[in-house]
Amino acid sequence: MRIGIIGAGAVGGAIAVLLARAGNDVEVTARGAHLKAIRESGLSLTGAWGDSVSRVRAAETLSRVNELVIVATKAHDAEQALRDNLRFVRNVPVVIFQNGLDSLDTAAQASPRSDIIGGLATFASSFLSPGLIDVTAAGPSYVGVAGDNDVPARYAADALNAVMPTFAVPNFRGAQWTKLVINQVNALPAITGLSVQEVIADSRLRRIMTASMRETARTALAHGIRFETLQGLSHRRLRDLARAPLWLGQLVPLAMSRRMGSTPNPGSTLQSIRRGQPSEVDALNGAVVRAASERGRAAPINALMVELVHAVEATGSFLRIEDAAARFAHATRR
Repeated sequence: MRIGIIGAGAVGGAIAVLLARAGNDVEVTARGAHLKAIRESGLSLTGAWGDSVSRVRAAETLSRVNELVIVATKAHDAEQALRDNLRFVRNVPVVIFQNGLDSLDTAAQASPRSDIIGGLATFASSFLSPGLIDVTAAGPSYVGVAGDNDVPARYAADALNAVMPTFAVPNFRGAQWTKLVINQVNALPAITGLSVQEVIADSRLRRIMTASMRETARTALAHGIRFETLQGLSHRRLRDLARAPLWLGQLVPLAMSRRMGSTPNPGSTLQSIRRGQPSEVDALNGAVVRAASERGRAAPINALMVELVHAVEATGSFLRIEDAAARFAHATRR
């Protein structure tokens, strides 16, 4: 199968190697040192899905019409990436592997003649260096569409499930919100410079993370969202989290940490900061703030996370645990 992947970073690069080593004809887009490394030495994958090197076509943009296109850029880069490759994505099923809530709308505006499919990855993957991707924890992926015609989603799921666990879900909006709760693990590592596991192991930071998850769940419920089950987080469990006191709700991030294993997971936001690239914090915590505002509500914990991540991006200085705890003390008092 001819498959194009726009954005061969932590997620897109892992998917590219899995597809290529199964015999698919894969081309990827990348830039700079990453593109040079792929052209010279191939794209390497290590970790939970085995170690391998795949020789794939690589350029700054796609070079042909494919049978399936996967977009795995950061959320803020997706629209431009689609426009840069528009001649090769028209009339082709396009899977947008992105966090946040706006991926389907943004892609549909950029490429209105494509079948747009949403994608969510729950495996943990890190961009270690140019040409090298490491999967620190395996996990399934989910695809879905905004409307009732799920044929494109099932087509994409069949292609991806041949190389990694992938499921088509009818309630993709609910899946996006569940993933947004899961993505609350990203901001505090970016603020403190610690791994996700280290953040969750600290009782002060774990309380803050739990509060941000609870705030996200409450915002979703205010929008009438029914959560899709991802990583054991069902609608009932997230509804209970929204109602729970913080001491009880901390069971959720503790369970997530156990699932991640012992290999340090920096989270995608910290990875971006370490590479000197803009993070997705506005598409993650910022999405919660905007959604809360739409219902006349506030999301002070997520708003502060956005502020502090941007401060780290601007200064390059992480906060000490005690300083981070002090900044969030008022917002997490309830």
